[in-house]
Amino acid sequence: MQTRLTAGDAELTISPENGCRIESLRIGGTEVLRQGERFGAFPMVPWCGRTENGRFRNGATSHQLPVNAPPHAIHGTVRDLAWKSARVSATEAVFTCELGDPWPYKGKVTQVFELAEDALTLRFGVETYDDSFPAQAGWHPWFLRDLGRGGQDVRLDFTPAWQEERGDDHLPTGRRIDPTPGPWDDCFGMPEGVDVTLTWPEELELKVTSRAEWVVIYDEPEEAVCVEPQSGPPNGLSTHPRLVTPIDPLEVESTWRWRRL
Repeated sequence: MQTRLTAGDAELTISPENGCRIESLRIGGTEVLRQGERFGAFPMVPWCGRTENGRFRNGATSHQLPVNAPPHAIHGTVRDLAWKSARVSATEAVFTCELGDPWPYKGKVTQVFELAEDALTLRFGVETYDDSFPAQAGWHPWFLRDLGRGGQDVRLDFTPAWQEERGDDHLPTGRRIDPTPGPWDDCFGMPEGVDVTLTWPEELELKVTSRAEWVVIYDEPEEAVCVEPQSGPPNGLSTHPRLVTPIDPLEVESTWRWRRL
């Protein structure tokens, strides 16, 4: 049930049945994503990161989401759903899934993958069928710390405008602070757009860019580092809601561009 795209020596493997996650990205035969059912790169919709105690409001209406990372709800619902194929060619694939229970609103998510010889472009569209609702969209890739070819660990380079101060509950406190040294499980603001470079010295450079203005960097695990462009910060359904309406869907895009070193 996997979908494979190829362009030059780049090969992308997508698993629609497993949350429409990217299972594999191989560049010149070298895998760049951590392998495993929970890893690769998965979509975060209709929220990103943690939602405090699984609760959010839409106007005067309160909602309770399943608490899947106690005491919070984490990473949305669509990574747990099977997606439907809408269009597939050698280098492009489009998939859709329906929003619904346990998300309290009906809608549709579209995800587009476009593979080139030196880049992968990802797009989301989040629509509502009826009532407006707050939503977020983003990606959670697990890039390998070490490409397994005897080279050095990956280096991260980025220049955020601020860091969201993280509380003991792993949620932003609402204060913006100067960026601190890693390791991180933190959200950063990049109001000119996300721009993060991963460099495996003498092997590969991969640049993650997006029109989105927030990125979560999670580099605490030994095996991988996560660079997560997203349309809002953690707990953003409550603190930074972006309303999806029948005439104004949420759209976000990210590009990964690479070159050999």
